Amino acid sequence: MNRLKDATSPYLLQHAGNPVDWREWSEEAFAEARRREVPILLSVGYAACHWCHVMAHESFEDGPTAELMNAMFVNVKVDREERPDVDAVYMEATQAMTGQGGWPMTVFMTPDGHPFYCGTYFPRPQFQALLQAVHKAWTEQREDVVGQGQEVVAALTQRGPVAGQGEPPGAESLAAAVKVLAQTYDAARGGFGGAPKFPPSMALEFLLRHHARTQDDDALAMAGHTLEAMARGGMYDQLGGGFARYSVDDSWVVPHFEKMLYDNALLARVYAHWWRLTGNPFARRVALETCDWMLRDLRTSEGGLASALDADSEGVEGKFYVWTPEQLREVLGEEDGAYAAELFNVTANGTFEHGTSVLRLLRDPGDADRYERVRAALLAAREQRIPPSRDDKVVAAWNGLAVAALAECGALLDRPDLVGAAVEVAGLVARLHMRDGRLVRTSRDGAAGANAGVLEDYADVAEGFLALHGVTGDAAYVRLAGALLDTVLDRFGDGDGGFYDTADDAERLFRRPQDPTDNATPSGQFAAAGALLSYGALTGSARHREAAAAALAPAGLLAGKHARFAGWGLAVAEANAAGPLEIAVIGDPEDERTRALHRTALMAVAPGTVVSLGAPAPGGGPATGEVPLLEGRGLVDGSPAAYVCRGFTCRLPVTAPADLRRELPA
Repeated sequence: MNRLKDATSPYLLQHAGNPVDWREWSEEAFAEARRREVPILLSVGYAACHWCHVMAHESFEDGPTAELMNAMFVNVKVDREERPDVDAVYMEATQAMTGQGGWPMTVFMTPDGHPFYCGTYFPRPQFQALLQAVHKAWTEQREDVVGQGQEVVAALTQRGPVAGQGEPPGAESLAAAVKVLAQTYDAARGGFGGAPKFPPSMALEFLLRHHARTQDDDALAMAGHTLEAMARGGMYDQLGGGFARYSVDDSWVVPHFEKMLYDNALLARVYAHWWRLTGNPFARRVALETCDWMLRDLRTSEGGLASALDADSEGVEGKFYVWTPEQLREVLGEEDGAYAAELFNVTANGTFEHGTSVLRLLRDPGDADRYERVRAALLAAREQRIPPSRDDKVVAAWNGLAVAALAECGALLDRPDLVGAAVEVAGLVARLHMRDGRLVRTSRDGAAGANAGVLEDYADVAEGFLALHGVTGDAAYVRLAGALLDTVLDRFGDGDGGFYDTADDAERLFRRPQDPTDNATPSGQFAAAGALLSYGALTGSARHREAAAAALAPAGLLAGKHARFAGWGLAVAEANAAGPLEIAVIGDPEDERTRALHRTALMAVAPGTVVSLGAPAPGGGPATGEVPLLEGRGLVDGSPAAYVCRGFTCRLPVTAPADLRRELPA
């Protein structure tokens, strides 16, 4: 029976035609397993996942394998991006049982949802043997199997709430975290650790902020080297912009080709901050190209941003992106083809599979006009290839990250169209995903999904709204962020200063997920800490400021040993250590003098600086309105003015950009 045909998830729709009798995650699926007295086979993946496709082609599209699955199990398909809570608790079980995790994730569990055997990708022969072995154990040793599931659940649920007790990382802990990162830093190639290498976006943001606060040159050198190496290597799309998910090797040569919205949103913002700190034109180019890629390839007709592009096209991983010397010559001719091969490191033997190469740009091209002409010709030729498929669901959290990136890149890099795009994305999220301070996680084709938002959705959307307020001065974004953060405080708290990843009225799983460590994106807890800190700085709310500090406590515990997994918490702690700085700009937003002050404020490198722009009261008197940071601030002798504050204690206002720059930390 084709039970997935009406699913909203593109990943589930990929499996709608399988001979497997898939069901969506639902109480009905569990009830059917209880009725039939069979285990549940849970398969979790996502639309852009290469190995998910491989297992689908090998096993889920195979009639004999499907017959075994249908006869012996109730089969449940989950899109991890729609249900990160389900993914989190069963991934925790998978890692506990096997010592590793990944997707596709394959979990056998009792009709009560207790996992008793877990794994990831299985080739078809092994998978068929596993199905039969699990069925045999279930029918002949059911009591032992059920007991094993109960033991797994008991072991995982004995882990209590993540303690929020303690202090946020201070100067000593933050300096120690830099030293911990240096221990695994690859001085030759950039990045941290060995293969595979993932873009360490949050750790890089921490290092940039640490340098901005302390002038630690080692922190800046590690960040800068890594940022340049990633963007010159194969993980970065040298023709179309945007980053692939990770590098399979330790030298940034061959990527895992899927391109995710969240990676690119985080990286665009980091590259813009690198440019703000150093003025490096390469950083500016990469930030802008990444934003342009997001809008060109991920923008939906409703104004949001789709989740991802697949790794595969025509069933082959990377086929859309790789080149041979002969293909370069066919497009460019002999002379320019040879130039392109040398410039982009395309060799006769190839750097990928079947003699193909991933484009890399290991040096500056020199002749800018020739480089742009060649690049444009190759991009146009590539557009004639069959492109990877797109997962076009809109995820609230990742669109929140993109709002922040587009807004800041647009403002800092003089691209008002990017700010306009950020406004459009924020409008879609507010209109379609948000109701009375509550969020739904996904939408597709202009229709909101059925799954409740999780902590990262609330935190990242609030972060995006606050960044957009800083750029536009629209107070409505502060109000929207406040409503989301009130929900965070009221519904997600663990009673000990930390936060669960799901709300107190969310569906109950065998364990309420809670993980403060960063993964591919900032953890919900650290993202919440950042948004709470910024909101407290704009509003003077002690409640939000204190909640942010408590939520940062795990970052202090991780700083001394596992700093790579607390990058966003450490970045927020840098903002906390710096104040954060608060800048109120008062003046007519259309006045060039106001704009000059506002831009100077946005260029402040002090970690976590919040900026608010507002008009004075009629007659030039003190401002009033929804943003407390602006209240009581007015023009100075009829001129626009900027007030630099910490904790709502402000220095004397200034009216000239040069004077404002002198008021800001170098």
